[in-house]
Amino acid sequence: MMLATIPPAAYLAIAIGGALLLDSLIGDPAFAWHPVRLLGRLAAAGEKLGRRLFAAPEKDSQPDPAATDRAARRLKLAGAACWLAVCAIAYAFSAGVSALLGSLHPAAGLAGDIIIIWASIAPADLARHANRVRRALRRDRLDGSGEPHRARAALAMIVGRDVSRLDAAGCARAAAESVAESSVDGVAAPLFWAALFGPAAAFVYRAINTMDSMFGHHNERYENFGLVPARADDVANFFPARLSAVLACLVAPLAGGSLPAALRCLALNRLKHASPNAGHPEAAYAGAFGLRLGGPTHYAEGLADKPWLNAGGGECREAHIGQAIRLMYAQSLASGVAFLALRYGLDLLA
Repeated sequence: MMLATIPPAAYLAIAIGGALLLDSLIGDPAFAWHPVRLLGRLAAAGEKLGRRLFAAPEKDSQPDPAATDRAARRLKLAGAACWLAVCAIAYAFSAGVSALLGSLHPAAGLAGDIIIIWASIAPADLARHANRVRRALRRDRLDGSGEPHRARAALAMIVGRDVSRLDAAGCARAAAESVAESSVDGVAAPLFWAALFGPAAAFVYRAINTMDSMFGHHNERYENFGLVPARADDVANFFPARLSAVLACLVAPLAGGSLPAALRCLALNRLKHASPNAGHPEAAYAGAFGLRLGGPTHYAEGLADKPWLNAGGGECREAHIGQAIRLMYAQSLASGVAFLALRYGLDLLA
């Protein structure tokens, strides 16, 4: 059957399947012209331009309250303008590449769409970083030093917390939490938007998530500038986080987890997280493997007194990181199938 004549849902199934296969083969190689790196540079340029256009200061605090209010408004406007511009450019670029290649040949268009979706997901990269922590924990344990020096160094590459205070269990817990949370923004969410609205939507989502990573911080520089980027990321992840968390529970037995325990923990703990979305996958993973995740966490800014998810669960160990990675892959495949089925159903209703 010719690519040009197959139903949209079937075309997207091929594109998403191809992107997942490509990711499994080459992962997320680091090179200067990687699309996500380009998004990061674009967002950084957008921040500079937005602050200049709106005369927005670098920090919120000003000499007097009135000046502080004016600065806050300008920072919010600058952040919103930056967000809108980066999203528009991301859409124009990805849609333009897809249209251009498709005009040359349907197969070229499909290849372009596969690459766009591949650039928007990162399961292999997530697994690679988490496995690095798992292997480091094993080496730390075998050398008998009593301190997880290697694991802390490996963990520092994927989390923003202060790793110097973590013991082996804390390192394993942080890695498992990272896998759980990133199962949404690194895989499920871009697949959700790709399945519903096409490859360009997945790439726009990646731009939204990139800006949240860069600007969504509670500090003097980004408290107001990052307001729109952070809220937009919350909205973009709302449905994917909830749907994929349920799917993670359903496929938990494939990774050695418990389906009933995962569902029970999800129901009881999903809203305990400070993030409106991150608590869903973390609660599902905690319940699936009988772990306690979350808890008080040290950052450069100080201690964040986070609640425990599944407080009665056990401590995380290096083996649990491997289980979390397997669950992430199972969840990713289940999410791709479920979201494509949703798209097919919507197409039937249209």
